[in-house]
Amino acid sequence: MIQIINIQHIGKNILNSLETQKDSYRMFHNAMKNITVLKNPSIRSVLYRQIYFTGIEALNKIVLLGTLIGIIIITQVKNIVGSNAVLTGKILVWTMLREVGPLFAAIIIIARSCTAIAAELGSMKVNREMDSLRVMGINPFFYLIIPRIAGITIAVFILTFYFQVSAIIGGLVLSSLLVDIPFFQHVASIFSVLSFFEIGISFLKSAIFGLVISTVSCYHGFGVQASITEIPQATIKAVMQSLFIVFIFNGIITLISFL
Repeated sequence: MIQIINIQHIGKNILNSLETQKDSYRMFHNAMKNITVLKNPSIRSVLYRQIYFTGIEALNKIVLLGTLIGIIIITQVKNIVGSNAVLTGKILVWTMLREVGPLFAAIIIIARSCTAIAAELGSMKVNREMDSLRVMGINPFFYLIIPRIAGITIAVFILTFYFQVSAIIGGLVLSSLLVDIPFFQHVASIFSVLSFFEIGISFLKSAIFGLVISTVSCYHGFGVQASITEIPQATIKAVMQSLFIVFIFNGIITLISFL
């Protein structure tokens, strides 16, 4: 039996997705327009706490995972190119700085912090805590959303750097043990192929991924209405949409950088 495709249902889902993207962009634009509220000491303290929860608390996991990823990459590279230190350095730089580093760091942050932020904001909405802020004359968007967007973006930017450094160092240490090439010779091969272009691509991706993750998670958490059953739905939507947009931007930036 041939299943009939519901064109109307597909079109409705596409329109809803586009509407969600538009609303997320509005939130991002509003946050950037009012970014100066971070000068307020109370709002800045929320920013510092967000950097701590998203960045510092995840640092040990990022370093560990980065080291393991670096070891896996070096193991595979050694099987392909043997003891060629220069080619090993090139492959490690290309994979970690251009692709694996920013993308894996973003995925870890999405898995760890995206759900937490969406659930936290959704709970505050359901428990009327945002209404209490309004009664006290505090704008919930300024106090809750803007410092979270800025804090998560900064944390993703920093964690991506630590992830890449851990992967490169871990990979080079293993390579020095497996191949009869001194560690510092491997380091020299890394610096010989490292360029500002590679570093720039990595920084650009991490900054964009941070903005995407923070905006999407805040949007879905802030969009919860009155029912606690909406919170799990908001967290799932935040994770899936963050992954989807991050992969899209990763593909676009990679395609443009290779043109």
